[in-house]
Amino acid sequence: MAAKKTNAGDPGLKQLKQDLNKGTIGRCYVLYGEEDYLREHYLSALRKALIPEGMETFNLHRFAGKDLDMRTLSEAVDAFPMMCERTLVEVTDCDLFKNEARRDALLNLLSDLPDYVCLVFVYDQLEYKSGGNTKLGKLLKKQAVIVHFQPQTQSDLNAWIRRRFKHYGKDIGNDLAEYLCFLCGGLMTGLSGEIDKVALYASGSNITRSDIDAVADPVLDAKVFQMTDALTQGGFGRAFQVLSDLFLMNTEPIMILAVLGRQVRQLWSARLLLEHRMGAGDLAQLWEMRSDWQARKIMDASRRFDLNWCRRAVVLCAQADLDMKSTGLNSRELLTDLLLQLSA
Repeated sequence: MAAKKTNAGDPGLKQLKQDLNKGTIGRCYVLYGEEDYLREHYLSALRKALIPEGMETFNLHRFAGKDLDMRTLSEAVDAFPMMCERTLVEVTDCDLFKNEARRDALLNLLSDLPDYVCLVFVYDQLEYKSGGNTKLGKLLKKQAVIVHFQPQTQSDLNAWIRRRFKHYGKDIGNDLAEYLCFLCGGLMTGLSGEIDKVALYASGSNITRSDIDAVADPVLDAKVFQMTDALTQGGFGRAFQVLSDLFLMNTEPIMILAVLGRQVRQLWSARLLLEHRMGAGDLAQLWEMRSDWQARKIMDASRRFDLNWCRRAVVLCAQADLDMKSTGLNSRELLTDLLLQLSA
């Protein structure tokens, strides 16, 4: 089976959950990672646990890291709570290691955090850097609970999706939950809105694929997959329509080609695996796919072509990529020509 990423083994997340459950919230946390939904969920849980409703004005202090003034931050950290036991200080997208003056100020600040404060560094747009073996990096590892919010496993996502649909009195099977993840991306933030749309659209108690296809917005990978899937079934007209739709959406041709090239390489890998009597699980593991549904579809598609066609398709995509980056030819025309060659 595929080697899928999971939060289950992250010690920072385990510690954060334990702190919230036991009411033993610490003095410093670092929250980062691509799964925005979970990050915001736990940040909200910290606010709720520390700041009584109506006391946010006095005890919740928020700062943008880009224009962070260390003196103002120190004053917020030192400010005593009003009519509650703790204060919460949130700093979003702060480059902790930007310059020596900031590093020194943070060293002093983190070395002596008051018991009544909870200082949280949140990373949304900016990438979190651990600081390695620097003095500040070592101090952060010692003083802070560092939580990495990674994409969830497919089984965890399936369970979460079913709970979300159940809230609307709807039910969805695991296969369709996987299809929804593939179509709309595997991050909970994006899936949340798509689930709401599908649930409100569906007339029956059981979600169907037609319900999903009617209102869900596919991500670029899914749109390009629709195009390549149509090609593998001999449907050039359908494939060209998908490409035309992407052009109308002003999707950059180089981005379309990048996804198309990767999917063609996956198709070639699938054909090679078939030659060695291997299956969808092996393909998912090879490409670190989170969606078994996608792996099965690619394996099915690879059965329609021989190894020579798949190899030629990879070469054609590579040549188109070179031409697009090194010549003055029209990128849209290059993509259209590539589609014609792949369909031949």
